[in-house]
Amino acid sequence: MDFVLRDPRGVRLEVTVVPKASRNAVLGEYQGRLKIALTAPPVDGQANEALIEFLAKLVHVPKRDLFIVRGSKGKRKSVVIVGKTLADLQGFQWI
Repeated sequence: MDFVLRDPRGVRLEVTVVPKASRNAVLGEYQGRLKIALTAPPVDGQANEALIEFLAKLVHVPKRDLFIVRGSKGKRKSVVIVGKTLADLQGFQWI
């Protein structure tokens, strides 16, 4: 799980987003990042919003506890989950 890192605010996920997919899904680990397919297009922040919503449901946290801290305009993003620890996500089934 190279894509889950410690962050002063909680946990940071390194993700690669595939916008305009046929469904929202975790595709697996790809080049040290979690690869996530999203149905939303990469227009006007729609893919970013979809990513936050998808991850919030996946890890069972409120959307207000997730922030894109890097890569808001690209496919490679860093997302912080506030209040979570590495221990909280140890053994989490991402796929």
